[in-house]
Amino acid sequence: MRKVKELIGIMKDKASQGKAAILSKRATLSLLRATSHDSFTPPTREQLSMLLYSGDGSRATASAVVELLTERLQRTQSSAVALKCLIGVRHVIKHGSFILRDQLPYSGGRNYLNLSKFRDKSSPVRWELSRWVRWYAKHVEQLLWACRSVGFFLDAAAEEERASGLTNDELLREVDALVTVIEGIGGIPDAASTERNKLITEIVGLVEEDGVAALSEVFVRVKEFGERLECLSYEELVEVVNVLNRLEKCREIVMVSERLWESVRELKEKVEVYREQGKTRVRATNSDSFALTPLPLQ
Repeated sequence: MRKVKELIGIMKDKASQGKAAILSKRATLSLLRATSHDSFTPPTREQLSMLLYSGDGSRATASAVVELLTERLQRTQSSAVALKCLIGVRHVIKHGSFILRDQLPYSGGRNYLNLSKFRDKSSPVRWELSRWVRWYAKHVEQLLWACRSVGFFLDAAAEEERASGLTNDELLREVDALVTVIEGIGGIPDAASTERNKLITEIVGLVEEDGVAALSEVFVRVKEFGERLECLSYEELVEVVNVLNRLEKCREIVMVSERLWESVRELKEKVEVYREQGKTRVRATNSDSFALTPLPLQ
């Protein structure tokens, strides 16, 4: 029965792609190729690149491509198609042009993709993939929320110059958004039952990339906090301690140099001392100054 349903899905893909090719709908054809019904194979880099390429040009062109992608995501009842659409959304976030990324629908809230109740009961395999659809949709939502909050789209490269120009409130808001992404990764489903599924393997790899990128940006901002201790109010010191506590709980989620976590612990202890003393300003001296040296992620 499962093979019959897989065959039906493949036939649907072929028919839809053939129709799009006849009608010369480049964007539709690129989307269908990248989001097939195959439950075990992820979209290729070439297919995702073609999807982005089909959105190059005017704002109207970019808007049409994103609309096609999100419409397919919302309408499909196939967990395989939904996961590949989410990979496509993530690819737009990470690699799309500014115009293309700006078309992504985002209301400023959570669950805007509306996939928290997604269920594909067509086969045991797709039922299992449904759990990944629900979780990965939430991750993509948090990723886009962080990108909107930070004001740029996550890149593994540290942007120290930009961080130094932020206000304390902006810095706190960005760290909160980035840490939320990392915290969410901690809830990733157990992949043991799907370890041979290349589609899930691809998603796990992409999520790990997102975690490392988010954490690298967090450490840039943690370093900036260390250099601003003299400028932080008592209330801001409290908020810094809270976010550092959350960050420390993420140390098992994303594996990086242990020295980086040691630097976070040292900063937290220093800030907590000033908070307990009720000081609103820190008197730093040359012999008692905090310096967080950025280290390469491993």
